Amino acid sequence: MLKALKNLLGTKSDRDIKAIMPFVKSVQAVYDSISQLSNDELRAKTPEFKERIADYIADEENEIKEIRAQIEANPDMDINEQEKLFKTIDQLKKKSYEKSQEVLNDILPEAFSVVKETAKRFKENEQVEVTATEMDRNMAANRESINIKGEKAFYDNQWMAGGNMITWDMVHYDVQLIGGVVLHQGKIAEMATGEGKTLVATLPVYLNALTGKGVHVVTVNDYLAKRDSEWMGVLYEFHGLKVDCIDKHQPNSEERRNAYLADITFGTNNEFGFDYLRDNMAKKSDALVQRKHHYAIVDEVDSVLI
Repeated sequence: MLKALKNLLGTKSDRDIKAIMPFVKSVQAVYDSISQLSNDELRAKTPEFKERIADYIADEENEIKEIRAQIEANPDMDINEQEKLFKTIDQLKKKSYEKSQEVLNDILPEAFSVVKETAKRFKENEQVEVTATEMDRNMAANRESINIKGEKAFYDNQWMAGGNMITWDMVHYDVQLIGGVVLHQGKIAEMATGEGKTLVATLPVYLNALTGKGVHVVTVNDYLAKRDSEWMGVLYEFHGLKVDCIDKHQPNSEERRNAYLADITFGTNNEFGFDYLRDNMAKKSDALVQRKHHYAIVDEVDSVLI
């Protein structure tokens, strides 16, 4: 009987994947147009996405700023009035978050295509040439894999990660697009060894970093945190997103505080956890190192949570 029902209705996993397939088909539909873009046009998609998100949630974000300014300008405000305003801020934050999720879902096919095409260009070319930005110039000062010649920046497809020279040789397959959608939706994705979990994460990490509110990538040990920030980080940095790793910096230092201000922050569950605990014991706001939590991906979540 149970077997017959499974054959008729499918498993929970089958139904989940069926619900995700429209997103994957949307990525496939727009990918061809994204692949026709020049390198500079491909990079220009990131500020375009950011602007679309900012415009969509502008009303709520501006109202939040106005209310906060009102509270700061009136230190003697009645406590009940203050409480009402803070409640309004919480409601606006919730609405802003919900709207940001709507626009991220709209952007998802293009954003995933941008990441996939970037991976493809690094795989197929020993160097990727773009018009140099200030960020390119700053990174080139410390990295042999990025070179500046006049107005052009040249990204090599080989760079140091975890103490080893790696050559980028990966492009996202459809099964990895499915995994990317699952992770973006805040669900658990179980993937076998060799299916490219690290590469899968680049899709939702890039997408959610576009909000500018921070993405945490949580790993189980400091070697993986440092390696992955250097290995996958180039894909994000190529598009102007700042990447850092908290395990590279001392606790409660200005460097670690800045690492949390990056668009994408890598680190171990221990360091994220202890920073959170220290922040909860801090007596002054300027002693905090983390900013408000927004989106996180946890690698090997089963062992981390246990």
